[in-house]
Amino acid sequence: MTRIAHITYVAAVLGVTCLAPSLASAQQRPLITEDPETIGAGRILVEAGIDYTRDAEYPVSGLKGHLRRAPLIGLSLGIGDIGEVQVDGGLYNQLTITDRRPAPLDHMLVVPGNTTWSVEDMVVGTKVRLVSEGMSRPSIALRSATRLPMASNESGLGLDTLDFYSSLLVAKTVQSVRLVGNVGLGILGDPTRGDRQNDVLTYGVSFARAVSQSGEVVGEINGRKDTREGDPPPGTESRSMLRFGGRYTIGAWRADAAVLVGLAAQDPSLGVAAGFTWVFTAFPNP
Repeated sequence: MTRIAHITYVAAVLGVTCLAPSLASAQQRPLITEDPETIGAGRILVEAGIDYTRDAEYPVSGLKGHLRRAPLIGLSLGIGDIGEVQVDGGLYNQLTITDRRPAPLDHMLVVPGNTTWSVEDMVVGTKVRLVSEGMSRPSIALRSATRLPMASNESGLGLDTLDFYSSLLVAKTVQSVRLVGNVGLGILGDPTRGDRQNDVLTYGVSFARAVSQSGEVVGEINGRKDTREGDPPPGTESRSMLRFGGRYTIGAWRADAAVLVGLAAQDPSLGVAAGFTWVFTAFPNP
């Protein structure tokens, strides 16, 4: 690279950095695909949101309907410069039932009317950045997470299984676009049998393009692929969701909104989501 070309490249990188929103790239609502960058030592991220999806299906209970979730809450704590602890969940999921079908655990339902509700399952995870992003290399991280069964079988919204996920995270900023990719393994318990599980391939590809000093356009495809021969255990089927929306940052706050489109057979047909993110320094970096 010539001296002039090198200066031009550095200037372009600095220009993109100044253009990008002030929150760290790891803050990613309304996307699900995980950025390998962490929030930073001693920092805390708080996010909350709501979403609404039509034609949500629950193969284990046989219920189908329109799902409202509010609030969905996330909390992340920066451990050193390369580590992060995450806790995600929700307080209220309500399903307006449009259809009931025979299902493996429909006999457990305690749903006399056309609506049912429960809390969201809790997910506890850790993320460790292995490689920082450079001029010619992407950032790389590993993330592991466990889904805890908080939603009840009786409501028809829960599976009562303990699931484990592990993923490799890769990301690179190219001019004004942030590209992120995830690939990993999910070990999902069979809600109908305690001695069986289903191993699925998890994936995600996302982009975030800065369109102004404060605004971004974002999108992704995120889901899981069943790898079992034959029919998978109910509740562990392939899933895939397309999200497209935007984010707007003011100081330490970021607002977001997105449209959701289901791509797999048992995904919701259409949905919307909105929320906010707040990042602040809680502990001084020693």
